[in-house]
Parts: sequence; structure tokens; C-alpha cells
Amino acid sequence: MAFALVFAVAAGACAPPNPPEEAGRVNVVTTIGMIRDVVENVGGEHVRVVGLMGPGVDPHLYKASEGDVRRLFRADVIFYGGLHLEARMGEVLEEMGGRTRVRAVTRGIPVDQLLTPPEFQGAHDPHVWFDVRLWAYTVDVIAQTLAEEDPAHAADYYANAQRYHTRMAALDQYVRARAAQVPRDKRVLITAHDAFNYFGRAYGFQVRGLQGISTASEAGTADVQALAEFIATRRIPAVFVESSIPRRTIEAVQEAVRARGFDVRIGGSLYSDAMGNPGTSAGTYEGMVRHNIDTITGALLREP
Repeated sequence: MAFALVFAVAAGACAPPNPPEEAGRVNVVTTIGMIRDVVENVGGEHVRVVGLMGPGVDPHLYKASEGDVRRLFRADVIFYGGLHLEARMGEVLEEMGGRTRVRAVTRGIPVDQLLTPPEFQGAHDPHVWFDVRLWAYTVDVIAQTLAEEDPAHAADYYANAQRYHTRMAALDQYVRARAAQVPRDKRVLITAHDAFNYFGRAYGFQVRGLQGISTASEAGTADVQALAEFIATRRIPAVFVESSIPRRTIEAVQEAVRARGFDVRIGGSLYSDAMGNPGTSAGTYEGMVRHNIDTITGALLREP
């Protein structure tokens, strides 16, 4: 099906050329917003970036439309997350690899630093952006790929990458400092799906999610009841919703906890698989990470 869609687009009318003001720039298409943000910072004025997945979009369930395939078809470079994050786009991305530069930005992360949860059938957890130090590996992959595509501006890409590394190091220190404000016995993060395992490992939080690594698998009644029992027993003060997951999943847990005689509050909304709206602080990777750690620490430190 994916091949047929790519073939149909290729066989159809050619896509209109880029406008004159875009001439000479590298045409980049990305999947999730976190990748788009890194590409914009590393590429600067030499790239034109189109992101396929906007705020609130779940990449686990995302399927490429005909319009997406047209964008991919006229791209010079395509960046995606990999590690089965964009599971339903895998075939399209594979087909595009035969005609353009297609890069999984996670390819530079050492394999021994990737998590492989047993419930994910031997695959790696793709949510690496929640460990800022791990996500920094993607910067070099992007800089190198852009330099290969556009060698005339290679020095600019590498200089931009170095500046972005400096900002990411400061961001990592900020998250560590905020996490350290929460006593270790209170560092329990409960969310709608299991997207925060890298965050937990890096910054010292125990993490529990209602759904698994991929939102393609739905939580059942037994999952809700088991998580509710854990929350009530540990007297966890807050749980969190996610911007790309329906709120009702966590509200069901909240009700089950109340049935056990304990009132757990919703501590706020976290950005997990998608960033915030463009033009807002959470519409950037750095802003998203700061929002999340501030929301988490604020809710866990609040008195009941």
C-alpha cells in the first residue's frame, strides 16, 4: 500500500517548484517536532524545514497522507526518529530511501545506552529525547547529513551544532537541578503511556505509564486497576496527562484511585510525543523540556 502511494505520487503531476526565496536552500522534511527544532537550529538560514507532525499528533499512530508523500518526494533530506517510533510510516520512509537522503536521527546513539523494555518485543524504546544528553547525539547526525548534502555550508552547520550542544548541556543541568529539589522518595512519575523511561533513568525518577511504549496498544481494565492500587498504596500525590494522549485514560485511573479512598490529583499536562504550538515556549525542544520538568516538580512538591 505504501509503495503504491509513493508510486502514484511519483507518476502524477510534478510538484510545483519551491518559491524563489527558497532557491538554494536545502529542502528538509522531518517527522516529529523535536527533530524539526534541531534541524532548524543546526541548519539555520541554509535550510527550509517542513515538519509532518504538529502539536498533539501521536507519531505511533500517524499514517502518511498523499500530501505528506508529495512533501517527502521533493525533499533533499528526510529526518525521522527511528527505533519504530513512526511505525506506520516505516514502509514509506524505506521507499523514499532509494531516491533521497533519509536519516534516522537516533542512529548515532550508542546501542548500549538504549533501553529495551521486555514488553516492547525486543525493540528499543524510541523516546530518547527525554534524556537531554542522549538527544544531543542527534545534533551531530543532523549536522553531518546536512554537510554531506550541502558541503558549501558545512562549516556553518558544524558551528551551529556546537552552539546548540552548549545550550543542550545547560538544559540538562537545569533538569538535574530541578529534579534534585524533589526528595528521592517522591520522585514517582505516572503518565498516560510509557514515554518517560529515559527521563526516569537520567534524572532519578521511578516511572509508571498506563499504556505501554507504543500507544497502539490500549490499556485494559486490569491495567487501570493495577496502577490505581500502586498509586493508592504509595499515596502518590499527582499523575499527569499528555498533550498527545486522550485525557480520559488518566481520568479513569484517577476515579479508580478515589474508589480506594485516596484522592490523587492531575498535576498538569506534559508534552511527550509532540511539542507545543509554534510560537510558544513549549513549541521548541528546550521549552518543552523545561515545561515538563517544571510541571512535574511543581506538582510533586505541592502539599496535598
